[in-house]
Amino acid sequence: MSNKIYKEMTNDELKKKLFDTKVDYQKMKLQHSVSQIENPSQIKFTRRNIARMVTELKKRDI
Repeated sequence: MSNKIYKEMTNDELKKKLFDTKVDYQKMKLQHSVSQIENPSQIKFTRRNIARMVTELKKRDI
């Protein structure tokens, strides 16, 4: 997702999306350590999306 989408979300929506994405990220990491996953680069994209969401939330706190 792009930063533009995160900027349009409310704080509550963004926090919920962040929580859900972190849960998905942990599941992907576990699955990748146990067996191969179909698209390993998806882990990298998910991690970057988490960073984008955290950055947007921190911008709003300032």
